[in-house]
Amino acid sequence: MTKSLSVKGFRRIVIKVGSSLVADGNKGAVRHEWLNGLAEDIVALRSDGREVILVSSGAIAVGRGHLGMRRRILKLEEKQAAAAVGQIRLAYVYQEMLRAHGLTVAQLLLTIGDTEQRRRYLNARNTMETLLRFGAVPMVNENDTVATEEIRFGDNDRLAARVAEMASADLLVLLSDIDGLYTADPNIDPAAERIETVRHITPEIEKMAGTSRSDIGSGGMATKLQAAKIAVNAGCHVVIAAGNSQNSLASLSRGAPCTWFVASRSPMTARKSWIANNLKPVGRLTVDEGARVALLAGKSLLPPGVVSVHGDFDRGDAVVVVDGSDTGIALGISAYSAVDARRILGHKSGEIAKILGYRGREEIIHRNDLVLS
Repeated sequence: MTKSLSVKGFRRIVIKVGSSLVADGNKGAVRHEWLNGLAEDIVALRSDGREVILVSSGAIAVGRGHLGMRRRILKLEEKQAAAAVGQIRLAYVYQEMLRAHGLTVAQLLLTIGDTEQRRRYLNARNTMETLLRFGAVPMVNENDTVATEEIRFGDNDRLAARVAEMASADLLVLLSDIDGLYTADPNIDPAAERIETVRHITPEIEKMAGTSRSDIGSGGMATKLQAAKIAVNAGCHVVIAAGNSQNSLASLSRGAPCTWFVASRSPMTARKSWIANNLKPVGRLTVDEGARVALLAGKSLLPPGVVSVHGDFDRGDAVVVVDGSDTGIALGISAYSAVDARRILGHKSGEIAKILGYRGREEIIHRNDLVLS
């Protein structure tokens, strides 16, 4: 199999688990046996050198069952209350199941806003990168206790795609109660056929998406296609597969039926393109000749190479990098505000903590956040 058709060929994998897989019907009982199989699959991926991020639905489903909320349609405040109860129970289950295999799970509660507002995005991204570096498995869920629109209209498919984009993942696995995208709803049309590979999400492809038939999930095929569009544009391949069987990830690795959405570029290429085409610079950094040569060689921009700082920008804003003759060299995302950048320019990275009173990034602009002109 080629890389685009094999889970084993990817470096960083985001796995999204639907509510109907985590919780058993409206009773909200946790499906411990299935989750044990998921834990085994994650361990196998980790043992094979893969990094794994888990995006799990199910907090509302688990919480409503524990609180005895039997009505099919809940009010917003009831959903938020159910999420408050269910999230802590769900996190505990994941913690215990992964701990049994020697893995540490870390909980991150996000909203769509956290993935779209620049500073919150950077904080979440840096936290995720640090957790992965220390060998933990980040477990992400939507912060349903404070979300409003996200609960009424949103879903964790889209959140999972934003997490994949944030983490520069190269594969997003959407585990659901159906084994892929069909030409029509297979529950209604017996002639419906599963599509194995999608290279372009066209209007015709989007018309094939139906609505969710699950009693407890909020996402249907349409939301999965929206998620696929986000992820593919970020250079991340996507696979939609059935997760209702035991050890479904292992089955997927062995070639179980599914639908692949193929990205045409890498996550890093997509990120660089996004920086170059979507960010408007609000400041300027002038660098010396040594820094100019280093940047052109693909290095990060360190404080000793910065000569002057112009403009009033915050951490996470885009800035232009110029040389001594004011010739543009690059565009990048600054790890420091203009105020702090002025304080540390010309100093060694080891002096940052003493100057600022906190230990920030060693680089003013990391090479992954920088695009050459």
